[in-house]
Parts: sequence; structure tokens; C-alpha cells
Amino acid sequence: MSESSAPGWRRATGVAGLAIGVLATGAAAGVAVERMTVGRGMRRKARLVLDSAGPYGSLRGTPGKAYADDGTELYYEVDEVEAQAENGKRRRLFGRRTPAPVTVVFSHGYCLNQDSWHFQRAALRGVVRTVHWDQRSHGRSARGAAQVERGEPVSIEQLGRDLKAVIDAAAPEGPLVLVGHSMGGMTVMALADQFPEIIRERCVGVALVGTSSGRLGEVNFGLPVAGVNAVRRVLPGVLKALGQRAELVEKGRRATADLFAGVIKRYSFASRDVDPAVARFAERMIESTPIDVVAEYYPAFDGHDKAEALAHFGELPVLVLAGVGDLVTPSEHSEAIADLLPGAELVLVPDAGHLVMLEHPEQVTDRLADLLVRAGAVPAGATVGGYGSSSTPQPR
Repeated sequence: MSESSAPGWRRATGVAGLAIGVLATGAAAGVAVERMTVGRGMRRKARLVLDSAGPYGSLRGTPGKAYADDGTELYYEVDEVEAQAENGKRRRLFGRRTPAPVTVVFSHGYCLNQDSWHFQRAALRGVVRTVHWDQRSHGRSARGAAQVERGEPVSIEQLGRDLKAVIDAAAPEGPLVLVGHSMGGMTVMALADQFPEIIRERCVGVALVGTSSGRLGEVNFGLPVAGVNAVRRVLPGVLKALGQRAELVEKGRRATADLFAGVIKRYSFASRDVDPAVARFAERMIESTPIDVVAEYYPAFDGHDKAEALAHFGELPVLVLAGVGDLVTPSEHSEAIADLLPGAELVLVPDAGHLVMLEHPEQVTDRLADLLVRAGAVPAGATVGGYGSSSTPQPR
């Protein structure tokens, strides 16, 4: 490539990388300031203020590391319940005098990280033992070893094995409740498909939020059919090229962040009054996902099909929840999951998009708390803590 053509290529890859990557893979993010008429300097100042003031994503637990079967280091955090932690010490000192506590394991979605469960984590602290982990190449986990060393794309099956490694390290005994959003829900399905004994012997409840058991190639992302077909024809080659020039593309993403803010928000939220700090929090998560990670994950979604694996959840309490306005994994996919699990509770949240757990945290947390009661993870009289709101306060 000649020097004269490089600037144009940088602009094109920056635009294509962000637009196509976000559009086709459902990368979720918000935007702090919506009006494009506001000057760039003003928007930059607003983002800085929101970043410094927003408490979202600030919760931390006891850190730990698990290792995937290819050697990838996976980062997780545990929020213990004081009484349960004391019982754990007694078990280690005197043997199995008390049963191991229920552990709720949260798996996040694509281009997010464990902090995407901020509201639910805040609400459940002190109520039940929880594990939050970062999927490979996301958050504080290491880049996938198989991807870096051998150039392999990520598979949903690999993510299921990663979850198994996290469970072995962070919750080696006791009952489990598995919670997954979007790609995290697919990860839970992959775990069930490959390790049905874990579901049969240890799992007491499952929550699948804004996810799909397959047929993602049919999602139109709210676009005309012709536009979707055009994107799908060029996307594999474009993403491969972008991933090979990650440094240039990252510069392009930063330079065009304001231009695509509205597009990105459209695929994250459906309501009009999302708190700008919450939207900015989501934006930071997507900004932290390198374009080469976006590229190496894409093939996994098109081939995802775990409808048969859902049968492993058939005898369990299951919550299936989605936003009615989700353009990434439309609510029809959650309805299809519920059809295969007749005993599941299906909750469709009006005026909610893909990031329903950030957009309407109170509804997601309430339904999740009910699931935990049904699963025996918490007593019926337990009080779930405050979890705030993602809505902009309205004048009285």
C-alpha cells in the first residue's frame, strides 16, 4: 500500500470497523451526550465529568485466576457472604460440618465485562455468594492463547470450557445458579452441552438474559433486508482485514467516536431517558474491546446452535428475560428458548434494549431474586439491597 493511500485506508477502516463491528456483532455501548449539535470539546468535557463521577463498575471482590485448557488466564472476583465465609473456614478446619453455599456465577456479553452486572451485583451483596468473571480477551482476563499463538477464532464451545475452568477454581463445590447475558447465555448453554453432569449434579437454577440458542444469522438488526445481506457478504473479509491492522483501526475508532455515538446507543438501549452516566459506562466497556478481539469472535456467533443443549435445563427453575426493543438478540429468540423449556419463566421487558440489565436494573434484579428464591439459593424472606436506577431523574 502506498503512503498516499494510507490515510484514506485509515479513515475507511476506522469507519467500517466501528460501524460494521458494532452493527453485526451487537457490541453494546451507550453515549454520554446525544445531541450531535454540541461541539466536540463540550462532549469531551461531558465524558470526563461522567467518567469521574459515575460509580458504575466500581464494585470489586476477592480476585482470583482460573486457567483455560489452552492456558489462557481468566480473571474472576468473588463476593462472599460473611456467614458463609465463616462456614467455609470451619469446613476446611474440621471437615464438612456444613454444606457449601449456593454460588451464583455471572457470565457477561460480547464486548462487555463483568462490570456490566453492576446493579445486580450491588443488590445481591451480602445476600448470596457470587462469582463475576471476564471472558477471554475481555476485561481483566488475558488475550486468548489459542487466538494469539495459533490465530484460531474463538468458538462458543471454548467459552463453555472457560466457564468450567472458572467454576472449578472459584466454586469447586456446592450448588450453582448460572446467569448469562447475550454471549454469556450462549456460554452457559455450551457448558451444559459439554458438561451435562455439572448441570445435573450441581445446578439449581439458570437465568438467560437477552440471549439466543441459535439462528443468529437471521437477525436483521432493525435494517432493511438488502442492507443486512450486503453487510453479511462483506463482513468476514472486512473484519479479517481490520483485525490485521488493529493499531490503525483503533486510531480510527477514537477519531470517529462521536460520529457513531448515536448508532452505538441504538443497539444498546431502547428507552429515551437512560441516565447519561450509565450510557457512558457502557460506552467505556465497548471502547476497551480491541478491534482484533471483535474480529476473532465474529465467526462464533454465526455458527452458534445450542437449542438441543437447553434440554439439560428442563428440570430446573429457569428465568428467560429479554428487552422487547432488543435489536441484537431480538426477544423472539428468548421466546424460542422458552418454547423449548415449558417450565421456564419468560419475562419480556417493555421499552428495553440489549443492555436490559443496565437499562431496567430494577426489573432484572427483581426477577433474578425470585429465581434465587425458587432455586433455594436465598430464603424467601431475604431482603435484596438497593440497586438504583438507570433512568434520568425527571422533574416533579
